[in-house]
Amino acid sequence: MALQLGRTMRGVLGIGARCACGAPTVVVTSPRLPDGTPFPTFYYLTHPGATASASRLEADGTMAELQLRLEEPGVADAYAAAHAAYLADREAHGHVEEIAGISAGGMPTRVKCLHAVLAQSLAAGEGVNPIGDLALELGDWSPSVCACPQDQRGSRLGAGDAAGVTRAGEPSES
Repeated sequence: MALQLGRTMRGVLGIGARCACGAPTVVVTSPRLPDGTPFPTFYYLTHPGATASASRLEADGTMAELQLRLEEPGVADAYAAAHAAYLADREAHGHVEEIAGISAGGMPTRVKCLHAVLAQSLAAGEGVNPIGDLALELGDWSPSVCACPQDQRGSRLGAGDAAGVTRAGEPSES
């Protein structure tokens, strides 16, 4: 993850999702960093290809189009449910009063950051966040096709997450 981001990660609980080669795609972060800072971004997108794809979608106006999708009753309801799921996943790792009720990406009423909603979709699975699912569908990156630089490729061994967190923020047994 440090190679992907160019810096040391803080408050890592584990890997929420991996690409086809096993490299981290989403890191799960503690709701309170080691220095005491509240950190609302529970699912943090780390994969360079995924972050670049989300950035391109934000830059080309797709985010505004996805915001309009929230006017559709089924999408708005599912996005609100994604917000509630995000909060529940994070709360399972500690209550932080300063960020209570705050998820990420503009949820539950706005599309503010495709990186955050894409991270939730990748970590929690398809069908949890409709906007994140659409960002994955519309983007030019896929977790099923490795595009990692050779020095950042992971191992398919251990893809179950030895660091302690699996999909949807559940503690792993490894």
